[in-house]
Amino acid sequence: MTARTERVDELLRQEIGEILAREIADPRIGFVTVTDVETTPDLRHARVWVSVIGDAETRRASMAGLRDAMGYIQRELGRRLRMKRIPELHVRLDESAERATRVLEVLADLEAGQLPPEPPTGETLPTPVPRQAQPGDAPATSDTGSGGTTRPARRPGGARRRPSKPR
Repeated sequence: MTARTERVDELLRQEIGEILAREIADPRIGFVTVTDVETTPDLRHARVWVSVIGDAETRRASMAGLRDAMGYIQRELGRRLRMKRIPELHVRLDESAERATRVLEVLADLEAGQLPPEPPTGETLPTPVPRQAQPGDAPATSDTGSGGTTRPARRPGGARRRPSKPR
């Protein structure tokens, strides 16, 4: 991504957010935040990532309202911005905040020694369960990686040992 497209992305994110907050009065659109804008290098298309607070039905209604409002928003951007071409806007739902919250809740439950509650209907994240120790499992060590395997030995000072080269 070039510096130019980054500047355009940020400008579009700010302007679209302002238009949504002050000028769009569609009752279907709930509490919506523009989280990111990604334009193509030729600036013909832009994905507008939005976060919507509410249940699944509220999100669906808000997304439908936003899709209907994108033509108006594109025209408003044409009036406000001095750009040769205003990109065609494509709205997408950004679920990263909800997923992050769910992951933190599951981790907190697991740390407390509790099973996480059943995931909400339609959730796309797998819900982890605590692993029961099986006979023959190696005892847990404090120097394990994310996959549960032990790391290579380290020399004093933190350097890893390398195989010696033949002479």
